[in-house]
Amino acid sequence: SSKSISVSHSGHRVTRFLPFLGVLPLAGYYIPQVSSERERGCVKVTVRREYPDRPLVGVGGVVISDGRALLIRRGGPPLEGEWSIPGGMLELGETFEEGVRRELAEETGLVVRVVEFLEVFERIFLDKDGRTQYHFVILDYLCAVESGEARAASDVRDLAWAREEELGPYSLTPTATRVIKRAFEMWRTLESKAPQNHSGAEN
Repeated sequence: SSKSISVSHSGHRVTRFLPFLGVLPLAGYYIPQVSSERERGCVKVTVRREYPDRPLVGVGGVVISDGRALLIRRGGPPLEGEWSIPGGMLELGETFEEGVRRELAEETGLVVRVVEFLEVFERIFLDKDGRTQYHFVILDYLCAVESGEARAASDVRDLAWAREEELGPYSLTPTATRVIKRAFEMWRTLESKAPQNHSGAEN
């Protein structure tokens, strides 16, 4: 994934759940640039993730295929060994959906189609002195597989496909669990209306 940071779906505190915020209020939440390189029309930035000057924007993708969701296990800190939703930091000049597709390709090797927006929420981590050590604004999307075979890549140690009733053993955080369950619910709704429009890999 982007070398800046992997976005966490775990944390010490969630201050607000923002299901109807949309995207426009996040326009001022771009990452402060420290160093950059031009890549695919976007700017890859290296950010100060600890004690940032402002909230950092992350994106994630819940991939549903054959009734199962794709989970990843992080290979490095700060989430080393934990299962979560694939995703990472948004790059400067990159749209939310572009960021989701890039992160999923980098972390799982899959080419995905972004189907629907799921949820936006923020994570705030406080240090022992009560200072804001981390602050992320995370947007998660429902995704479908267009091509490729899932494989652990980038900072991902392992991956797994799990049905909704199989999530328990992965010890996901309540937030990640909620987002994935919402994705399953949305998927079922879309499938009942127009299954041909969101099937996995195209024929």
